[in-house]
Amino acid sequence: MRLIFGLGNPGKEYENSRHNVGFMVIDALSKRHNIPLSACRFEALIGEGKIKAQRIILAKPLTFVNEAGRSISQIKEGYQMDTSQMIVISDDADLTLGKIRIATKGGDGGHKGLRSIIQSLGTKEIPRLRIGIGRPEGRMELRDYVLQEFSSHQKQVIEEAIERASQAIEVIILQGIQEAMNRYN
Repeated sequence: MRLIFGLGNPGKEYENSRHNVGFMVIDALSKRHNIPLSACRFEALIGEGKIKAQRIILAKPLTFVNEAGRSISQIKEGYQMDTSQMIVISDDADLTLGKIRIATKGGDGGHKGLRSIIQSLGTKEIPRLRIGIGRPEGRMELRDYVLQEFSSHQKQVIEEAIERASQAIEVIILQGIQEAMNRYN
């Protein structure tokens, strides 16, 4: 069983924000594989299903991004999982808009959601897929930038990135993370 855990903020006002690309990938996978996010457990919306023969859990935390560690640690305990069975999906302002990067471990890179997850799980050895949202232009604060919606041009780039990220998640699940890194990094 694999957990695919997308970072984002709950609520309509954040639905299309840059910080919610993790949720967007979860929604795409949910639709693509007919896995409804119908359960509310472990401070998350949860959907259980399969990609081919592999059992998966899709999860969107109901906490805010900065507190996502609470939810993922509850899921880990509830399903008796190892961190190697997880894939965390997050936005990354240090990556060019639309670029995806897959890693088997790493630090938080200044992302407070990843920091919360690393602290709650007690390890940096957490597979992850990051999607580039770029940096704000001018003097805009990063915290304001990540809560804004994408421009119409950016939205097209991000939709393509979400499709590639969904495909990369499928490769991770069916063929392994190394294969996905070779294809998508």
